[in-house]
Amino acid sequence: MNQKIGRPSFFAALILVIAIVAAWWLFAPRAPGPLRLTPVSFGDVPGWKSADAKAALAAFKRSCAAMSAKPASTSMGGAGYAGMIGDWRDVCAQAQNAKDARAFFESGFTPVEVSAGSLREGLFTGYYEPQLRGSRTKHGAYQTPVYGLPDDLVSVDLGLFLPEMKGEHISGRVDKNALVPYDTRAQIDAKGATHAPALFYSDDPVAVFFMHIQGSGRIVLNDGSIIRVAYAGQNGHPYTPIGRTLIHQGALTRENVSMQSIRDWLKKNPNEARGVMESDASFVFFREVPVADPKLGGPGSENVALTPGASLAVDLRLHPLGAPFFIASADADPGNRLLIAQDTGGAIRGAVRGDVFWGFGERAEDIAGKMKAHGKLYVLLPKKLAARLGSRKDFPTREFAK
Repeated sequence: MNQKIGRPSFFAALILVIAIVAAWWLFAPRAPGPLRLTPVSFGDVPGWKSADAKAALAAFKRSCAAMSAKPASTSMGGAGYAGMIGDWRDVCAQAQNAKDARAFFESGFTPVEVSAGSLREGLFTGYYEPQLRGSRTKHGAYQTPVYGLPDDLVSVDLGLFLPEMKGEHISGRVDKNALVPYDTRAQIDAKGATHAPALFYSDDPVAVFFMHIQGSGRIVLNDGSIIRVAYAGQNGHPYTPIGRTLIHQGALTRENVSMQSIRDWLKKNPNEARGVMESDASFVFFREVPVADPKLGGPGSENVALTPGASLAVDLRLHPLGAPFFIASADADPGNRLLIAQDTGGAIRGAVRGDVFWGFGERAEDIAGKMKAHGKLYVLLPKKLAARLGSRKDFPTREFAK
C-alpha cells in the first residue's frame, strides 16, 4: 500500500470501526454453543476402519513442509487447542517414511470429537476449481474483467487491537485520512476497479461470479495457453449466497436450490442475472499462480496445493491449518473421509462446519455443486499434545471460542 495512514484522524476512524465491530461481536446472537473437544478412541469414530487415508497422508506431508518453514514456537492458530508448530514436529517427521497411512495416523494421533456445545452434527459442503475462457485483452465477447489485488485496499486484523477479536478482519480503503468501506460488487461492476490490474477478461460473467465463490480457477486463454488464479483478497463486504436471494424472490425453492439450479436460472434469465449476482456485495480479487501439478488444486490459505477429496476448508477462528480432520457422514459425499485443513472461506463459520475440495473437472463440479451433507467432525491431535490437554481441568469443556 502506498498511502500514509499514520495520522490521528485515521486512527480515530479505525478505533471507531473496531468499537462497532467489537460491539457486534459481544452482542450478536451466540453460536449453538462453545467449541467443545472430547477425546475418543479410533474405535469410537464411525466409519474410520473403512476410510482410505492415503490421499490425506500425501496432503498432510505438504502441510508439514509448510510447517517446517516456521519456528517451533509459532502457534498453530485457531482457538489454540492445537498448540505450537513444535508439537507437530515428531508426527511430521514420522509421516515422511510412513508406508501404511491408516497405521501412521492411528499410531501418532488421538481422535477428538468436535462439537458446538450439545450440537454434535454439522454441515459439510463442497467446492471445486472451475475452468473459464479468457483473453489478456478486452475485445469481442471477452468483456468481464478478473482483477488482481487493488493497491488501495486496506486489510485490518482486528485481533492485533483486541484479543477477543482474534480471527476477525475488516477491509476498506482510505479516503481523506479515514477508513471507509470498499466498493461493493455492484459499484465495481458499474465503474470498474480503477486501482486493480485486470489479469484477464472472460466471455462469461456467470462463470466469473462462480469463480469468486470457489476462490480459484483455471483459464484457457484464446492463444491456447492455460493459467491459474488463486484468491488474493476480498473487498470486505460479507458474502451473501444468491441462492437465498432467488428463494426470497420465489425463483427457486429450498428443496431445489443448488449450484447447478442457480447457474441454470442465471443463464435463462440474463436480464435479471446481474442484479441477482450483485445482491452479493462481496467481491474477490485474484493472483496468478503457476499450474504445477495439474492433478492438484491451487494453493489454499495454508499456501500449499489442495488435494482433491483430501483438503478441507475450516473456520480459522476455531481450527488450525495443517491438522487432520475426519468427517463421519451417512451421505455418499463426503461419506467417511479423512482430510487435512488447508483452506478457509467466507461462508465457513462454526465449529462443526467444513468445505471439501473436490478438484478440477465436471465430476468435481457436479459433486461440489450438489453437496449439502450432515455429519460428525473429529480432529486428530498428536498423542502427546492430546494427553497434555486432557490433563487439564477445563478440557474438553473449555469455551475456546464463540
